[in-house]
Amino acid sequence: MQTKHQIQELLSSAGVLPNKRFGQHFLIDLNLMRLLIDSADIHENDIVLEVGCGTGSLTEGLAERAGKVIAVEVDRTIAKIAEEQLADKTNVRVINSDILQKKNTISRAVTTAVRLARQTLGGLARQKYAGRFLLVANLPYNVASPVMLNLVTGPTVADAMYVTVQKQVAERMTATAGRKDFGILSILLHATGDVKTIRVLKPTVFWPQPQVDSAMISFVRNNTKVSRILNMELLSATVNLFMSHRRKMIKACTRFAAGKFAGIEDWDQVFAQCSIDPHKRPEQLPPEDYIALANLCHRRLSGS
Repeated sequence: MQTKHQIQELLSSAGVLPNKRFGQHFLIDLNLMRLLIDSADIHENDIVLEVGCGTGSLTEGLAERAGKVIAVEVDRTIAKIAEEQLADKTNVRVINSDILQKKNTISRAVTTAVRLARQTLGGLARQKYAGRFLLVANLPYNVASPVMLNLVTGPTVADAMYVTVQKQVAERMTATAGRKDFGILSILLHATGDVKTIRVLKPTVFWPQPQVDSAMISFVRNNTKVSRILNMELLSATVNLFMSHRRKMIKACTRFAAGKFAGIEDWDQVFAQCSIDPHKRPEQLPPEDYIALANLCHRRLSGS
């Protein structure tokens, strides 16, 4: 792993500076990097996705434990530095790409790399430990939320995520119903897994220093919770329908129901069957209520 001085030398040699447009703030506290890696409890058959790998500092530590590391860096010059620094790590693949092909889609290059890594490690996984797919990263601020939402709802799904994010994003991840930070990210994370704060980080542990605090957060997918969801795509659509109008009463939000919900007309009955007060606001409903709504809509639309 690299110190602040080493990162500065690498960038200077390449004639570049941290790019604000890409939200580049390099984590330079080696103890915190070790804490993030240790928290993830990475095994030899695990596949790790790192988004925003920078010069490959955290990647080096991940490569020591994981079966395969897929390191994504959108900045072409810095991705080349990472490739050079990691040239001797045979289990690392650096991909110079935007992680998001579209806002709601993980890059095809990344999903293909994950699929190939699963095939490569599959034989070992059958014999020993069944490897996981993990996101472990110092996430660039400008892509943190959409990346995590994609890896929760699929089709490429992370078994767990251990990330450093802007504190404001961390508060949205951990928020519960009724809090001002409660939103789409909160609902979908808590509906599918367990979220915890590992450590709050001051700006001084990054270079260059951001203007805000950050936090390390863990998300572990909970199969018991996931098994209660009949249709993940419809759950996501349900959350978006209501939370896009979070200040309105729930019954008023149904005026905007279209597309997947076009076949549902008796919303009052839907709310009654789910024991939901239609006069509440969407931000007051816990994730369990959204699951109940989505499941009932799924049954009605599918005729089951």
